[in-house]
Amino acid sequence: MENILVAGANGTTGKKIVNLLKASQYFNPTAMVRKEEQLDQFKSEGVDTVLADLTEDLTHTVKGIDKVIFAAGSGGKNVVEVDQEGAKRLMAVAKMGNVNRFVMLSSMGADNPEAVDDLKDYMKAKHNADEHLKNSGLKYTIVRPGTLNNTEGTGKIELNNKLNKQGEISRADVAQTLVKSLHDDAPYNTTFEIIEGDTLIGKAMNELNSVVN
Repeated sequence: MENILVAGANGTTGKKIVNLLKASQYFNPTAMVRKEEQLDQFKSEGVDTVLADLTEDLTHTVKGIDKVIFAAGSGGKNVVEVDQEGAKRLMAVAKMGNVNRFVMLSSMGADNPEAVDDLKDYMKAKHNADEHLKNSGLKYTIVRPGTLNNTEGTGKIELNNKLNKQGEISRADVAQTLVKSLHDDAPYNTTFEIIEGDTLIGKAMNELNSVVN
């Protein structure tokens, strides 16, 4: 089984990612959390943990790690230091640690932050982090969902490199897409957008894969 570091494991989407990994026959999650009190909930479920702050040294976080999912965020409080520079710090240690895939949870609008009315600073930070990842030398997948909601997942999405329309998607389906992006046969060195749709997640990614790789 491959060891997967989940940055942002304590977030709403992060917890869903950890649960999917825990149930998988292919992956073993390591929950990366920022506070001591957040460790216990994962440890009580038998999940490996690592204590780390994205604004500090992250070298220890990638020890024994095969792949990374970056689902962390500052919640708008410290977007440059966390969403941008924190992501870059983790990419740097992932590269040094020979991590063989880095899956980034981004956002629709991050490709052109100047065109966004709301959350412009956040979108700029995500854009800069995404561009840094593309040039990092890491094998990467950048997933840009529409507006996140907490509805039940359907396992179906609409996916394309650029959708050219707005839409919503459940955090559950985003989590599932991120986890599927870890597989060796999933599209890599690519960026795509997702919203709720009618195509099974695996099929949608396979269709993109046939174009990309």
